[in-house]
Amino acid sequence: MTIRVLLADDQALLRATFRMLIDSCADMKVIAEAADGKEAVELTRAHHPDVVVMDIRMPGTDGLTATAAICGDADLSATRVLILTTFEIDENVARALRAGASGFLGKDVGADELLTAIRVVASGDALLSPLATRALIARFLTAPEPGTHPAPERLTALTAREREVMALAAEGQSNHEIAEKLVVSPLTVRTHIHRAMAKLDARDRAQLVVIAYQSGLVQAVPPTPPTPPTGAGG
Repeated sequence: MTIRVLLADDQALLRATFRMLIDSCADMKVIAEAADGKEAVELTRAHHPDVVVMDIRMPGTDGLTATAAICGDADLSATRVLILTTFEIDENVARALRAGASGFLGKDVGADELLTAIRVVASGDALLSPLATRALIARFLTAPEPGTHPAPERLTALTAREREVMALAAEGQSNHEIAEKLVVSPLTVRTHIHRAMAKLDARDRAQLVVIAYQSGLVQAVPPTPPTPPTGAGG
């Protein structure tokens, strides 16, 4: 199956570079290009791509607004958004995840990393770059936005094991790490993740992480204060 990709970036040269890279792969193809967020939304509705590679900073309608429009459209529920930005450590990243993006990468990403990211996001998994630390997630995703995500009582629809797996996923653990911790198979973990997503109407694993923090299932861990130097006087 060919992964159909839409590129949204205001830099024509960058779009051309990405198109050449993506089209060189037998399992994916660029089906459209957009120079701004408004065009990205229009072309996504017209072509229904599997993945939209979206820049945040674009003239007119920006990538965040476009991401929210795409992820909020029931007719586009099968489309995933991968944010590509030079502003990796930024509140905009968390806003993109809140809006429904499946993950993000920095624009300095290598060719193989970008292609892998597209495949990961197309499969329904979340993709957070190495700089998307747990501290970043905890800092920006713990403040709920009313009406955006399920209230804590909605978590009662989950089984105890589904909540446990969801919490571990939200802490940044992979399926293999969770499987090792719970002494089950990675396939069992994946099944629990998908059941939790279905019950909570989460588009993908990334949104499940957002819900875990904003519902209170996972609490932000405050940074450990530095240890005072030995012998410091008072």
